[in-house]
Amino acid sequence: QVQLVESGGGLVQAGGSLRLSCAASGNILRIDAMYWYRQAPGKQRGLVATITTDGSTRYTDAVKGRFTISRDNAKNTVYLQMSSLKPEDTAVYYCNMHVVRTVVSGSTGTFSYWGQGTQVTVSS
Repeated sequence: QVQLVESGGGLVQAGGSLRLSCAASGNILRIDAMYWYRQAPGKQRGLVATITTDGSTRYTDAVKGRFTISRDNAKNTVYLQMSSLKPEDTAVYYCNMHVVRTVVSGSTGTFSYWGQGTQVTVSS
């Protein structure tokens, strides 16, 4: 099994910064793409940022220039540095990783895992 544990959420005033972390542990051979999603009450979960195995990054337009996704492969960890936060950034933030691991057959497979979510609240 693989577990993803998130941390770093909290309350911050508009214009402030937060850094989210998501660390994976368990049966991991390697991790391919890593993602951050967010979901506000009554809204659909949406993709915020992506980082691939080669370090390429992509962001949704709403956060471009303000958020930075990064990864530390030695720690199986993905980060989301959030700056110039706005009230509309308020949401539960979820990490997701595509993990290559062994299966019962002894072969390998790629599986998608989610963190538990961490609340980010931005006050005006």
